[in-house]
Amino acid sequence: MSIKTLTDLPGLKEGNIAELKQIGIASVPELRDAVRDPEGAKKVIMSLSGVGPKTVERWKELLADEPEAKAEPKAEAKEAKAEAKAEPETEIVDEGGYAVKIKPELDGETADALAKRALISGRRPAFKRQEWFRYSKLGEKWRKPKGIHSKMKRQLKRRPPMVDVGYGGPAEARGLHPSGFREVLVYNVDGLEGIDPKSQAVRIGRTVGTRKRIVIQERAAELGIRVLNRMV
Repeated sequence: MSIKTLTDLPGLKEGNIAELKQIGIASVPELRDAVRDPEGAKKVIMSLSGVGPKTVERWKELLADEPEAKAEPKAEAKEAKAEAKAEPETEIVDEGGYAVKIKPELDGETADALAKRALISGRRPAFKRQEWFRYSKLGEKWRKPKGIHSKMKRQLKRRPPMVDVGYGGPAEARGLHPSGFREVLVYNVDGLEGIDPKSQAVRIGRTVGTRKRIVIQERAAELGIRVLNRMV
């Protein structure tokens, strides 16, 4: 598969191109160099919406087969970087009308914890309740086995895995949204007061009507607060 432009990469949406420009990546060679570097790959994962470690690993494999492209002239490279820096974080809009989402201000320790949590989540098995495959009425939702003769509870061989503390992610990222924000549930405009837009994001309650949702979203935009469940 030949990768000529960024849009040829699987899993890369048009809105992600604007997010890549924010971190100084505007071409396929620049992205290839970034995903080859562990720190660069981590920065890409944290900056792009809807892109995880598995997608970045796939890009790394696809871009590894691409021939090295000639470096851009220094003047053009400087202009591209200057344009990327000049564009504001929350006001970048591409031709499709996509606005770059607000990002939290994270320290290095929290950013590393989020990246590790994403990797651990990809390896974590699906926990299903005992004998979910035998009786359809049980469903697959997890419930701890409690029978005194339960072989799953005794963790014998060839039995499904049980929820255990060892499967957990880093404590530093516990309770954080995948974007890095700490969620705050709001039901009205007054709930936006006291929110720190650098570290907190709001989620509108499910019982809030459409008219009030619009008012909350408009006020949040004025305050620079990200709404996690915006109306499309």
